[in-house]
Amino acid sequence: MGQEPAAHPLPALAESSWRLVAIQSMDDAQGASAPPSGQTYRVTFGADGRAAFTLNCNRAVAGWSAELTADGRSGSLAFTAIAMTRAFCPPPSLDTRIARDMGFVRSYLQDDTTLSMSLSADGGIYQWTRDEAP
Repeated sequence: MGQEPAAHPLPALAESSWRLVAIQSMDDAQGASAPPSGQTYRVTFGADGRAAFTLNCNRAVAGWSAELTADGRSGSLAFTAIAMTRAFCPPPSLDTRIARDMGFVRSYLQDDTTLSMSLSADGGIYQWTRDEAP
């Protein structure tokens, strides 16, 4: 959970922004769930190895590092501990769950419009879509 960010982040993720569209459970009975309507969850990967998160009514930051595999579309991905504001977001909010889960991200798969982050120990997959918003 406490890996240091790389000195040179992966260019494919650097300076990109993604909006959460679903959390896929590894339990078929639960399936995928979308974020509650009207709530925004976003991650922006900075070229400096820092990630900025919008987590509903809270903001958060963390370091990030990634290594690309030979296929050019996937690789390892890790975040350092997330520092988050502590505003009370009305339920149901995913802010604290996402902040916690980002510490368990181990890999990713990316194409032009989607980013999937896999959690360790079959903990689930966070599915994001490219977001050009600031």
